Amino acid sequence: MEKIKMNTPLVEMDGDEMTRVLWSEIKEELIKPFVELNTEYYDLGLEHRNETDDQVTIDAANANIKYGVAVKCATITPNAARMTEYNLKQMWKSPNGTIRAALDGTVFRAPIIVKGIEPLVKNWKAPITIARHAYGDVYKNVEIKVPGAGKAELVFTGEDGTVLKETIHDFKGSGIIQGMHNIDKSIESFARSCFNYALDMKQDIWFASKDTISKKYDHNFKDIFQDIYDKEYDEKFKAAGIEYFYTLIDDAVARVMKSSGGYIWACKNYDGDVMSDMVATAFGSLAMMTSVLVSPSGVYEYEAAHGTVQRHYYKHLKGEETSTNSVATIFAWTGALRKRGELDGNNELMDFADRLEEACISTIESGSMTKDLALITTIENPTVLNSFEFIKAIRTKLEESYK
Repeated sequence: MEKIKMNTPLVEMDGDEMTRVLWSEIKEELIKPFVELNTEYYDLGLEHRNETDDQVTIDAANANIKYGVAVKCATITPNAARMTEYNLKQMWKSPNGTIRAALDGTVFRAPIIVKGIEPLVKNWKAPITIARHAYGDVYKNVEIKVPGAGKAELVFTGEDGTVLKETIHDFKGSGIIQGMHNIDKSIESFARSCFNYALDMKQDIWFASKDTISKKYDHNFKDIFQDIYDKEYDEKFKAAGIEYFYTLIDDAVARVMKSSGGYIWACKNYDGDVMSDMVATAFGSLAMMTSVLVSPSGVYEYEAAHGTVQRHYYKHLKGEETSTNSVATIFAWTGALRKRGELDGNNELMDFADRLEEACISTIESGSMTKDLALITTIENPTVLNSFEFIKAIRTKLEESYK
């Protein structure tokens, strides 16, 4: 077959460790033989981020905004041990955090459904997408360890001299204090990203928080969502035949457990962090979880929901065989290629993305899979493939789809 042409570049962000190894293999085996790949490449590997004082991450985020669609490999967020291992100039920030801030984006994560990898919640039949706000709350908190008795106060001093003050607690002894914040602009972007994504996916969406207890903080989220929905999205949702509603976070958990799936669940930052891991694990594996960052202006960045698979990388460096699941990374590529095709009106590219995803799923459903899936599958006598054999098996299925 003649290679599929791409009209507009895709922003490609390379990453670290085992996912970097698989990234290259996926391109060579599954994409380049079929697509005349057109990417603007950025190396977000930790060594190159260190060499460029992390400017490469900022450049990649700006390119993402320019071209509209990016695909990102998993990257290392350094800790003290990584500082020594990579001889870093400083403990660089999370690339994901930098890109999220640049795009003002919301993270949407959904499991990949495969027969033979059965959800632990027996009535879940369709994917549940978690929409996670990616700013503020506990991730930008300020904390004090209280040494002894005294009064803790929450104080805001306005530029005009206005002072707002609340007593947090009169301490009789030692304790702890935590201060959190969010900003209306970010919450508004979160709401619009959620509503736009729901329209894009043609799925119901709900937002959940705890406004009955947090009568100002969480209630502010609830009010902003409702106000934007009423003014900008009510008619669009009715025309699309989908629904938005608000519910308490504890009610949402109960609803999720009793549901069959097939909707979007919008959560505040920490709630989304926890609930996306719960949904991923209950559906089978974090290695079978898609993740896309969406800005309110319609910029997309696709990635896998998991990390760099450090343990497998060290084994790979020793020449030992690994059986690393590459499905989520492949689906990051297919998501980005499909969206690029959609924006460019390139039906061949969209069709290719569909075929590659189907090749992944049919490979697993035929009984050939990586070790992590073989341990949980209901398919009898599965064939366990190593990291590279699995990608080659998908290549075979993909080639068959074009015959």
